[in-house]
Parts: sequence; structure tokens; C-alpha cells
Amino acid sequence: MGFFSLFLVASMPIIQVLLIGVVGAYLASGFSNVLTTSARRDMNKVVFTVFTPSLMFASLAKTVTLEDVISWWFMPVNIAITFLIGGILGWIACNILKPPQHFRGLIMAFCSSGNLGNLLLIIVPAVCDEDGNPFGKDRSICRSRGLSYSSLSMALGGLFIWTYTYSLMQKSGKLFHKMQSKSIQCPADSDEEQAKEDGPASYNDEEAPLPTSDKPDERRDENPMEAPLLSCESEVTDKGFWTNLKDNVHQFVEELMAPPTISALIGFGVGLVPWLKSLIIGDGAPFKVLQDSLQLMGDGTIPCITLILGGNLTQGIRKSGLKRTVIITIVCIRFVILPLIGIAVVYAAYGVGFLSHDPLYRYVLMVQFALPPAMNIGTMAQLFDVGQEECSVIFLWTYLVAAVALTTWSTIFMSILS
Repeated sequence: MGFFSLFLVASMPIIQVLLIGVVGAYLASGFSNVLTTSARRDMNKVVFTVFTPSLMFASLAKTVTLEDVISWWFMPVNIAITFLIGGILGWIACNILKPPQHFRGLIMAFCSSGNLGNLLLIIVPAVCDEDGNPFGKDRSICRSRGLSYSSLSMALGGLFIWTYTYSLMQKSGKLFHKMQSKSIQCPADSDEEQAKEDGPASYNDEEAPLPTSDKPDERRDENPMEAPLLSCESEVTDKGFWTNLKDNVHQFVEELMAPPTISALIGFGVGLVPWLKSLIIGDGAPFKVLQDSLQLMGDGTIPCITLILGGNLTQGIRKSGLKRTVIITIVCIRFVILPLIGIAVVYAAYGVGFLSHDPLYRYVLMVQFALPPAMNIGTMAQLFDVGQEECSVIFLWTYLVAAVALTTWSTIFMSILS
């Protein structure tokens, strides 16, 4: 299978995402006005609380076994490496570029959190369905294995995203509203004030000043869980070790209570216990209708998320408060540095015997390093009312670049493994 043939195979699922995204963008535009902001918000809630948990449970309960979990033990390690290295690179970028304080968590989230579930659920089965793929001639076996790997990736990615990334975005939201309510000017903002005084020309490419809400009471009503921070970075709250530990544990437990995380854990439990699995999985299972119903609801996850993605990306046309260099840095980290590190990590793990000989498994591990940012970041930005316009701009450019970058890296990965 030549390089160009591999490129065509890898490009098909990306084109599918873009085509459905274009439909979402049209529905959200003024020409149609069907997917309005409130409609996307409501659909997002349904996807988060119903469709995604149903898909994760149905996939994991059906495909995961104890033997698979033991043999796939390196996948959570691989995902942790993507978050660790991406977070470190994002932290370095923040210290070099000096964005406003309330954008730093946002930038680190975009650098570290990839779309580990939704895109893999599209890309891997689609690659298996193409003629001449390097993962075996039997499409059904390849597709079944690919769905299992993708489902596990989505479940593990959800655990990381709804703990680590959620914490970053929550802190950014608290800091944003504290700065807004107290008019605190963080050190990183001093340059933009000076630029604003020098005139519009010098301010053209700098961060926008901290926006002021037209309806602060409305924002507080929409986000009752938000509590303002007591400081920017200069002010420190002295709570004591045990109080801080208790707060951190309480926050961690709250983050684990997200519906996708709970459904993933239940799905794991059902898949790992044979007698529970026999109750709902299989033609003769007494509660097979439960699995079929969840699968039916789960099938709506990917089209709904892709339509919301297209609708949200239309907001990226507006001017944001981020420098162009910040967006370019995020793109370079996600689509240049991380994929190269991913190849090295997977090669090293395979060399020391940590990975099986299945090339599809190694392909999924490599692709996890080359994915665009997780769409759940946009959900969190909307939840905590921070950086929504900036999120849209970053999503716009990263997903446009992903159409070429992810296809190219996918082709390279298949070429390496074939």
C-alpha cells in the first residue's frame, strides 16, 4: 500500500467530520438560525448527560474483558504521558508568551487535552473499512478491535479531561470572575494597557483588555458553582494543610461524578464481571433490551457532537483576546511536537516489550498524540463563563489544521506500522 493510498484512507474520516461540521456551521449561521447559541447549549447538555454516557457504557460493557484490560495496561500510561508533556509544554508557552492570567489554564488545557474519544471512534473504524488498510483483511475483526481500543481511549480520556482539564478551567473561571468583580489587574496585563495608551496600531496584535459583563448578575445565576478566588497570584489564602487537602479531595470527588466518568466506571465493571455481562450482552441475555436502548442513544453522540462543533466554530470568526503567536504555539505543540514525541514513546514501549504485536493498537497509541483539542474544553468554558470567544478561535484554527495534520500523521503512522 503506497503513501498516496494511505493518505486517501486516512483522509476519509477527516472529510466526514468536516462535511458534518459544515452542516452544523450552516445551521448555526444567520441563513438558517436553527442551531442558535441556546440550542447548542441545550444540545450540549443532552450529549453530556445522555448520549455520551450511553455510548461509553454500551461500548465498554460489550467489548472490554479482563484479559483486554490486562493486555492494554499501557494505554492509560500513554494518555497520561500526552497530558503530562502537553501540560508542561503549555506551561512553558505561558511563561514565554505571558498571556493574561485567566487565559493560562485555557492554554494549558488546549495543549494537553486531546479529542481522545469522539474522533478516534470515527477515524479507527473508518480506516478499518477501507480497502488495503495495513491492519488485516478481515474488516469486521479490525473494526471490532478498533472500536474496543477507541472506547477504552474515550473512557480513560474522559477520566483525565473531567479531572485535570476540568480543574484547570474551573480555576481560570474563578480567577476571571475575581478579576472582573474586584477589577484586579494582573502583572501580565500591564503590557496591554501600555499598548492601548500608545494607540490602536501598537495594540493590534496584543491581548484584548479584560471584558466586562453587561449582566454580571445573570452570569452569577448561570454559574452557581463558581466561587471567586481570593487572589490573582500575588494574594495567598492561608487555609492550612488539612483544609486544603480536604478541599482538594472534595473537588476531585466532584469531578469524578461527571456522567461520562460514572458510566465508564459502570461499563468497566459490567465488562469485567462475566455474570453481569451475560445479563445484558448477547442474543440470549434477559436484559438485552437495555443494551440495545443504550446503544441506540449512544449512536446519536458522534453526529450531535460534530454538528455542535461546526456551530461553535462559526464564533471563531470574531476577534479574540489572544495573540496570534499563542494560537500558532498551540497548533505547533499539538500537531508537530506531540506527534514526534508519540512516535518515540510508542517505539520505546514496543522495544522493551510493553506493547503487543497488534499494529492497530500501536496505531491508536500514536494517534492519541496527534489529535486536535478536546471539544469538552468548550463545554467547560461555557460552564465557567471564561474565554468562550478565545476557545472558538482556537477550535477554528486547530480543527482546520487538523484536516491536513491529522491526515498526514495518520498516513505516516500507518506507513511506519505497515
